[in-house]
Amino acid sequence: MLKYFLSLLILFQGEAWAMKFTSKDFVNEGPIPQIFTCEGEDISPELNWSDVPAKAQSLVMICDDPDAPMGVWDHWLVFNLPPISTGLKKAITEKEYPAGTGLGRNSWGRNNYGGPCPPSNVHRYYFRLYALDTKLDLANGATKPQILKAMEGHILAQAELMGKYQLVHKPI
Repeated sequence: MLKYFLSLLILFQGEAWAMKFTSKDFVNEGPIPQIFTCEGEDISPELNWSDVPAKAQSLVMICDDPDAPMGVWDHWLVFNLPPISTGLKKAITEKEYPAGTGLGRNSWGRNNYGGPCPPSNVHRYYFRLYALDTKLDLANGATKPQILKAMEGHILAQAELMGKYQLVHKPI
């Protein structure tokens, strides 16, 4: 028992940190409501987080679909969120992000949210939140590879939320 307690103590004194990442709009590993998809209003869901490490200088949020037939499809890329922020509101517009926040270019070539729109079967949509020890020196429109490269060696903590979606009305 003492060995277990000491290993936990070492874990929490090191780099590991347990951020909380949730949504009021869907539960982890549950279905994403149609309103947030291409079959609905294609608006972003509300996201909430807490327990960001005190040393964090910025946050990055990436949403992608690893089940896309042509490889991972990027739906939403947000970087340089202030570490004191606690989430993103439902249907957020470009003007509503905190000052200094950057928006990356998704797989549709847009700098905003693009909701689930799988061509077939159930797809998984991973929302990942990263706490960084720096701000990223990137402009709006940065791609996911550029964001990931800039994040290397700067991740203090990360958290994940996953939702699923399958088209209700199949394309003809």
